[in-house]
Amino acid sequence: MSVLSVKPLFVVISGLSLFLALVLLFPSTPFLQPLISSGTTPGKQDIWSVRRIAEWRPCKWWFQGHLTPLPAESNGYIRVDCYGGLNQMRRDFCDGVGIARLLNATLVLPKFEVAAYWNESSGFADVFDVNYFIQQMNGFVKVVRELPPEILSKEPFPVDCSKRKGQFDYVESILPSLLEHRYISFTPAMSQRRDRYPQYAKAALCQACYSALHLTKTLQKKAIQLLEAIPKPFLSLHLRFEPDMVAYSQCHYSGLSPISMKSIEAARGDRRPWTGEAARIWRKRGKCPLTSNETALIFQALSIPADTNIYLSAGDGLMEIEGFTSVYKNVYTKSALLTGEDFESMHGNTKAALDYYVSINSDSYVATYFGNMDKMVAAMRAFRGLYKTLFLSRRAFAEFTYQGLSGKELMEALWKVHRDDFVAGRGSALPDCFCEFKL
Repeated sequence: MSVLSVKPLFVVISGLSLFLALVLLFPSTPFLQPLISSGTTPGKQDIWSVRRIAEWRPCKWWFQGHLTPLPAESNGYIRVDCYGGLNQMRRDFCDGVGIARLLNATLVLPKFEVAAYWNESSGFADVFDVNYFIQQMNGFVKVVRELPPEILSKEPFPVDCSKRKGQFDYVESILPSLLEHRYISFTPAMSQRRDRYPQYAKAALCQACYSALHLTKTLQKKAIQLLEAIPKPFLSLHLRFEPDMVAYSQCHYSGLSPISMKSIEAARGDRRPWTGEAARIWRKRGKCPLTSNETALIFQALSIPADTNIYLSAGDGLMEIEGFTSVYKNVYTKSALLTGEDFESMHGNTKAALDYYVSINSDSYVATYFGNMDKMVAAMRAFRGLYKTLFLSRRAFAEFTYQGLSGKELMEALWKVHRDDFVAGRGSALPDCFCEFKL
């Protein structure tokens, strides 16, 4: 007959009581966290398991608000001329929609740049569903497919916004030209003051950017095919260590392969890299793109498992990718997942559209830069309620390495700075259409 000692029983009960007290007082402690997969720092949760204190959601004045009725008469027609990559053109067009509403103008379908540099010849209608756009913008702004006969034969009067100094006011500077010529074209100024817009103009911008721009049925079918081919769950990584990015940054990198150095030199033109103290200051300001190897190191610091499925959202010519794939081996690209004929027939905009679609539907998204695509993807993910989004800090990485941090000390410092960014929801959405909610 077995006898249970009172003292061991007391110890068991006391230990259980202490555990329950910890759980109740500290619900986010490691006791409740899932086990970390292989390839992460033992005992440390991954970055996505950290509890956030804030997130960005669509502002109620736009998403649930009442529309201000459109005026009966329009002041004229506006065409937005868009240049650069797909996401820069998308951003400019969204701004143009808000400006058209601000000026009580009728919007003509935009002109997308035909650019040899981007290997691009596709227009707005080749990427986005025009009928869907017009339908979704009903009540927000007037949109027409074609100009009326009395204007159809005219070229729009070009208004140059690019060289304006200081904060730019469209009502003061553009409306007189619109009223005089009745049909104008422009590219939105970077210095515009959206905070001065009335809410009906902001609502038109937000509606265009996040509700009205859908891919064409053909392109969406291809995007769905690509998304389905990626093993789940997966992380989408926008890696920007490309020759043109490095050349544009004017940063110097040592230890690169001869092929990479040759590609960078070919892309530099008259942009020479900074040297000496200027180079150090430039890098510490976060101006230098992260290399593939640096990206892998930060991933490890964030305890992202080495067996994570990763979709590589990147343009052509990505350099030194082996520095990343030597650590994270489950990497997938659109060129490998799509058939050769389909991929070869695509231009820059259509490839960028596929990356965008996959990234807004990924389980998590990480960007090594804060460019136009990253801003658009982060905002759309917030719109869809997907908050596993993170921008790697080039500035913090440069600062820590210049301080001489290495090994465990560097990994801890990188973890803390990215954890704090993720907890606060920094950079996860554009403030024009989204409001911060405390959790």
